[in-house]
Amino acid sequence: MTERASRLPLEGIRVVDLTRVMTGPFCTMMLGDMGADVIKVEIPGTGDDTRAWGPPFIDGEAAYFLSVNRNKRSLTLDLKSELGKEALWRLIESADVLVENFSPGTIARLGFGYEEVRARNPKLVFASISGFGQTGPSAGRTAYDLIVQGMSGMMSITGEKGGRPTKTGPPVADIAAGMFAAFAVASALYGREQTGEGTYIDVSMLGGQVA
Repeated sequence: MTERASRLPLEGIRVVDLTRVMTGPFCTMMLGDMGADVIKVEIPGTGDDTRAWGPPFIDGEAAYFLSVNRNKRSLTLDLKSELGKEALWRLIESADVLVENFSPGTIARLGFGYEEVRARNPKLVFASISGFGQTGPSAGRTAYDLIVQGMSGMMSITGEKGGRPTKTGPPVADIAAGMFAAFAVASALYGREQTGEGTYIDVSMLGGQVA
């Protein structure tokens, strides 16, 4: 195999991963699988919630966490402290992609909204993943996979005929949104090759399930 053929397509791309639990980490895992350098920023002390979601555990790490956080490097930052914010700005200034799945408005309140980030790094692809999108009447609503499966109608076509609506076993609303986000990020990176500019991506779990 030639060196060119063995090279992964996103090698040389740096991703700042501000996501947790499932849908965001699934997105950044896919980018990491394609060769991107993914730097996962976690909460000091506890890290990503899923580090404690077990059993099973493998050498003290929850299998759930490991299943969606391969091919990543992790560090902890207190984003409410000035030192933590300084460190994140240094990462952002050197990055190609930022992915976050905070509740809508949270990232801006921390001082890292898209306009602020774009002013420092106009080539950055900035992706936000949420339950119902960043704008609109449901933007502020809490979203979990079960809620989105129900609202989308997915549960009405799952289960026994004539029976109650049934949740699918895997968290398909989380996973699908993560996959849509990864595809959008890859497309935006290709678009950047044509324009030289980054962009903002707004992915919703509900939109993914309705699609």
